[in-house]
Amino acid sequence: MVRKSASGRIGIADVAVKAGVSHATVSRVMNGNFTVDPDIAARVRAAAAELKYQPNPVGRSLALGKTDTIGIVVPDLANPTFQAILRGLSRAAAQDGYRVLIADSFEVSSEESILAGEARRRCDGLVLCAPRMSDAELEEIAPSLRPLVLINRTTAAAEVPSLVVDYGQGVQDIAEHLVELGHTRLAFLAGPPRSASNGMRLQGLETFKAAHPQVEVTMLEGGSDFDTGHEAVDAVLESGATGILAFNDLVAMGLMSGLHERGLDVPGDISVTGFDDIPFAKYTTPALTTAAVPITELGEQAWHQLRALIRNEESAAPGSSRYQPRLEVRASTGPEKAPRSTVHG
Repeated sequence: MVRKSASGRIGIADVAVKAGVSHATVSRVMNGNFTVDPDIAARVRAAAAELKYQPNPVGRSLALGKTDTIGIVVPDLANPTFQAILRGLSRAAAQDGYRVLIADSFEVSSEESILAGEARRRCDGLVLCAPRMSDAELEEIAPSLRPLVLINRTTAAAEVPSLVVDYGQGVQDIAEHLVELGHTRLAFLAGPPRSASNGMRLQGLETFKAAHPQVEVTMLEGGSDFDTGHEAVDAVLESGATGILAFNDLVAMGLMSGLHERGLDVPGDISVTGFDDIPFAKYTTPALTTAAVPITELGEQAWHQLRALIRNEESAAPGSSRYQPRLEVRASTGPEKAPRSTVHG
């Protein structure tokens, strides 16, 4: 007679008694170990079926040393850019039978290392997507998170591939586009201070300024969401700039909405550009000039790199892979008109 455990759940010991084998033999059969004699394996499976035994997935994962799950840590899942990266990662991983655990730090950099550590303990590997943590903290924590793939960050840690968008070149291309339209007074609505990609944009603008000393570039505090752009209208108008480089498309959309509320025309009074080319960018009024980033491809490639690390494949490629943004010129930018006076709200 089979006795259930105190919890009432049929366990591995019950199957072992029913099949007349050891606990270890049942475990090997349930985990797909083909070294067990076929007749014994068949007897174990028959006993398990008769008892309606369901293996504990956590216990099975511990026994196999794998969970068939990977983790991704993002700073803001509400941002369509991170949603697209997650979509690419999830679809690619699903083709190999892996699920994705998502951790959102809500732009709180101090939470990132904690979330990353917790996620890694529950998964077979981890993707850190544009983390806000400092370089020193990233260098310290990276070895303990392997297998690890970084998106838009780099580290000196061995065996940690990085997928990096060349934001510096992208912002230079946008600035060049505005200069070609005759704009000589530009303003940059910056992103979150701890954002590595914001740092890359700032470096790109320094390079641009060195090559165009006749162009005035004003740096304005900003952020990464719609509200940031909407609230920046006064600062943008007071700068006197006729061409605006927003940190990303969301900020640009918020700014255009605020300008419209003030009765200003884009691009008649002021040209506005974004960055990323999220799906909504081509449907704004006017359609947004931006720098297109292969967002979904980043997610797909992150999985390919992580899979190679998990499987110890020779294709695992530590080091940095760079992706070039593509300028998408649309209706939100136009020639500079006659100088306008400073407008106050």
